[in-house]
Amino acid sequence: MFDRLKRSAALVKASAAVLRKDTHLLMFPLISGLASIFVVLCFVLPMFGLHAFDSIGGKNGLVYSGAFLFYVVQYFVIFYFNAALVGATMMRMDGGAPTLGDGLRIANSRFGTILGYAVIAATVGVILRAIQERLGFVGRIIVGLIGVGWTVATFLVVPVLVARDSGPIESIKESAGLLKQTWGENVIGQSGMSLFFGLLQMGTILTGFALLAGGLYLSSPLLVALAIVLTVVMVLVLVLVQSALSGIYAAALYRYAATGSDSLGFDNGVLQSAFKPKE
Repeated sequence: MFDRLKRSAALVKASAAVLRKDTHLLMFPLISGLASIFVVLCFVLPMFGLHAFDSIGGKNGLVYSGAFLFYVVQYFVIFYFNAALVGATMMRMDGGAPTLGDGLRIANSRFGTILGYAVIAATVGVILRAIQERLGFVGRIIVGLIGVGWTVATFLVVPVLVARDSGPIESIKESAGLLKQTWGENVIGQSGMSLFFGLLQMGTILTGFALLAGGLYLSSPLLVALAIVLTVVMVLVLVLVQSALSGIYAAALYRYAATGSDSLGFDNGVLQSAFKPKE
């Protein structure tokens, strides 16, 4: 556990070195988050509630069609801005000085491929949802296992389609091939980063609760409001930073897997330890 935390800290530090040079990279996950909220509202409000998809047990074809369309739009927004982030990061790692417009230009140039990948991801999502609903507890286990496998296999899809401008199916195949060829199945780096930020978020929330309790004890509305606002803001900042670092990390891993060369702020030893093959 200590070694895993140490590797995670090294990866976060290396990714942060890139983010410090281009703090505007945070704009990509920020815009993505706002756009995702807008998409949710566009689907939820006309259907009068978040449980509309589940209102008839998921057996109606219209329900699955609505869920599929929602997944396509939502995934497209996420992949689009992730592609912009990865594209800008690769420009920085090549010695350039990327702007927000540069990242969006790269994403625009991959519009069709990103949409195709969103359709594939949405199809997988709807199928997994159907399995879970039909098989109950067993279905949740199956979906969990398949979901983990899908996440691992597609971890480098966005960097692949950005760097090579390949189609969605080819990008998925190459992503899976690179991971299997270079590191095996035991993914450590990304889960370690998630653990690192999870601990930070938990600490932030606990601190917020402590401040909130203090405000209630002192009957101070100002302290209560301050505790709530600061906690929400800090959690959102951590989410944005984690999203940006994850995209930077994925770009560095792809460059290492595809060329074996270092990327700005990363060295081969750190990258190799991030995805350690099974012994």
